[in-house]
Amino acid sequence: MTIEDVDVVVAGAGPNGLMLACELSLAGVRPVVLERLPQRTSENRANGLIGQVTLMLDRRGLHERLSGSAGLPQTRPVFAFGAMPLALHRLERNPLHGLGVPQLRIEEVLEERALELGVEIRRGHELAGLSQDEGGVSADVRGPAGTYGLRARFLVGADGGRSVTRKLAGIGFPGVTSDDAVHRSGHVRLPDWLSDPETGGLNVPGHGPVPPFLHYRTDHGLFVYAPFPGRPTMISATEWGEDRNARGDEPMTLEELQASASRVLGAELPVEPPEGDGPHMLRRLDSGNTRLAERYRSGRVLLVGDAAHVHSAIGAPGLNLGLQDTVNLGWKLAAEVLGTAPPGLLDSYEAERRPVAERVVMHTQAQSALIAPGSEVTALRALFMELLEDPANIRRIGELMAGADIRYDMGPKTAHPLTGAWAPDVVVDAGDGPVRLAELTRSARPLLLDLSEDGDLADEVRAWGERVETVTARPAGPQDGASGTVGRNGDGGTDGSAPVTAMLLRPDCHLAWASSSARPSADERAEL
Repeated sequence: MTIEDVDVVVAGAGPNGLMLACELSLAGVRPVVLERLPQRTSENRANGLIGQVTLMLDRRGLHERLSGSAGLPQTRPVFAFGAMPLALHRLERNPLHGLGVPQLRIEEVLEERALELGVEIRRGHELAGLSQDEGGVSADVRGPAGTYGLRARFLVGADGGRSVTRKLAGIGFPGVTSDDAVHRSGHVRLPDWLSDPETGGLNVPGHGPVPPFLHYRTDHGLFVYAPFPGRPTMISATEWGEDRNARGDEPMTLEELQASASRVLGAELPVEPPEGDGPHMLRRLDSGNTRLAERYRSGRVLLVGDAAHVHSAIGAPGLNLGLQDTVNLGWKLAAEVLGTAPPGLLDSYEAERRPVAERVVMHTQAQSALIAPGSEVTALRALFMELLEDPANIRRIGELMAGADIRYDMGPKTAHPLTGAWAPDVVVDAGDGPVRLAELTRSARPLLLDLSEDGDLADEVRAWGERVETVTARPAGPQDGASGTVGRNGDGGTDGSAPVTAMLLRPDCHLAWASSSARPSADERAEL
């Protein structure tokens, strides 16, 4: 059997696998991506991006490609938590960014970027077996021309909730399966006379107004109306306590979706087939899984995305969580391959990302409880609605859903309150005019941004050579939270504290070090 040597094998060419391949390539590592499907799937599994991942893609130069415009990432003025409105527009600083772009387009853009970076993507090639030793991983691959072998330093499973990689590595996937609800979704066309031009929602005769793009709870279930601009409208309906055995293995139909939506709304909803050639979604899910891998690493095999965690899709956290996994792992894995990683760096991937997955599981399970039927749930929701009148509670939940409350533990020496948190965007001038921080992070390398009066911090990292980029500059515009103390999520406050004068960004844009001194002291410099 032919055996090829590569740096890293990535199993799975979905968004997570492609993003990881891009990150590895930017760091100078040669990945090979295996995908069992011969071509990209036509099934659209998500309708947009929510949370910090929107900002992360901006910092890799991908937001403009995805949005189709040169505008900055936009916040969502209103979102939903447990089918209750989250009035984010009331906050002075909205923490929740979003981008309405289908997953099919996300995969297309990430594949284009990966190919630009020289990544080899092998479609129709499936991981069939693996073994590992102290020096690397041997993978058996089944391809169109037969079986062959790959020898790599590491192998990463980005192959979804039913991950073959996870099973071959012997990593357990404990959790719970719930089968008390049926979820139906599909692309449809609704009569124009149902649309409310003022709200963008629906006015359903016999029921009343239904808001757009939000989970909407009734006494009979949950409904979502999503009129995506330039794309087919999507509706979904969730019901509890149905007799699944009555359907057998019959495929989902438009009539079944319409009947479910009408039952949830308690009024007839006229539904017609969507226009255009598609692909059009028509899907039924009879159960839900909440599971976390026992560990994210087994020797030289690692997991990202759904291979490491699955959960309810409520609140749309999946791509935010998975893509952020890959950005956290990419630079650490590359450093290990290139021999520049300090001891324990690769292990910090699980140490940092598993608690984030646990928080996503926590808030999606909480939301699932808040949308369930029953008078006691209705009473709980009434209490929550009162709590959501408080801007402090709106902010906290918004940060939780965005993943903006993440702050990694960088050790006992890191005294600055921003250390470990997401680096706030700043506008600086390094001599060629104003530039945003997001435009300085495209290379995925560590970045020292020096805004101090002496501008000599580059001397402190000179021993690191070309591994760290340094930019000496002056503030040149709105600093977007770069001054003040930090809140729970580590972003800038407004209490008048000294502005940040220097930041050392990790490749994933979390801060390894920061200073608010006009002239950082010897002790501060020593932490660099």
